[in-house]
Amino acid sequence: MKIKEITNYLEELAPLSYQESYDNAGLIVGDRETKVKGILVCLDSTEEIVEEAIEKGCNLIVAHHPIVFGGLKTITGKNYVERTVLKAIKNDIAIYAIHTNLDNVIDGVNGMIASKLGLKNIKVLAPKPNMLKKLITYVPTKHKEKVLSALFESGAGNIGNYSECSFSIKGKGSYWANEKATPYIGDSSKRHIEEEVKVEVVYTKDIENRVVGALLAVHPYEEVAYDLISLTNVSDRIGAGIVGELEEEVEAMEFLKSLKVSLKTNCVRHTKPLNKKIKRVALCGGAGSFLLNNAKRAGADIFITGYFKYHEFFDAENQLVIADVGHFESEQFTIEHLVSVLKEKFSTFAVRVTKKETNPIQYL
Repeated sequence: MKIKEITNYLEELAPLSYQESYDNAGLIVGDRETKVKGILVCLDSTEEIVEEAIEKGCNLIVAHHPIVFGGLKTITGKNYVERTVLKAIKNDIAIYAIHTNLDNVIDGVNGMIASKLGLKNIKVLAPKPNMLKKLITYVPTKHKEKVLSALFESGAGNIGNYSECSFSIKGKGSYWANEKATPYIGDSSKRHIEEEVKVEVVYTKDIENRVVGALLAVHPYEEVAYDLISLTNVSDRIGAGIVGELEEEVEAMEFLKSLKVSLKTNCVRHTKPLNKKIKRVALCGGAGSFLLNNAKRAGADIFITGYFKYHEFFDAENQLVIADVGHFESEQFTIEHLVSVLKEKFSTFAVRVTKKETNPIQYL
């Protein structure tokens, strides 16, 4: 098993195109062709983590946070970032980061938090724009089902909780084949008219090559007519944060106290509880204060995230409760999620959980 097989799988779950513009997710250190001996999963890549990988015989670190965000002009070991990269290179250890791309899938970082809180009817709080496209093609009537099946198998036609979604309408296509053509039907002596079906399917742009490849592989025509159209629609499964509902409404202070247990945090900073119970919950792992207005518009009773600045707490405006549970604490279950999906997919080598606590913030 090579590193590229692991990273390709992770990028099926959380495509790199889903990451934010400032991010640096993907393979940061290492050769994609290297054989994997073992994987160490962590939240942060540090010198200590690289040492742990060496001790455990793991040559691939899968982390949530990228060790390198901006470009490195020198690698001399003058800070922890450079020292970590140097140590990894010297010991042939690859470092892979799966960051905001995993934040932006509904069953990723935020999905884990929602699961810990027992939320139901979840959906993305701030859907990411420009992620959807539509394929339109024209198929001979008797080949419609074969083409549709191929498109669905490639991942097209998924909308929310529904799969194999499409639209089709009957019509007539025409063409005149020249002397160099070898048409599936018709000849060069006259214009050919064929009973066809216009087929439309929606897909996420990260799988476009796969979708078009599936179409071309099964379509009977020598020259396949198709259109690829960018949509302004948003997907309710791609984007930042999550909003959902508790099974039953809970008193605000009771819910805030329960967060310490559910999210294994030593501190919950929060605004004054309002005179109403908690039912609708919005959340975002990491530094999610930018989603506060989205939480308000979603009608949330509380917004839970990993970091708020002092003055940002005033922005609650008595419309909802803000709960800051800590950056590390809000994302710690990402490790559990990554270990689970990797173990389920790959069983030929060890997938280890780090034993190192990388949270730089300590509490008395």
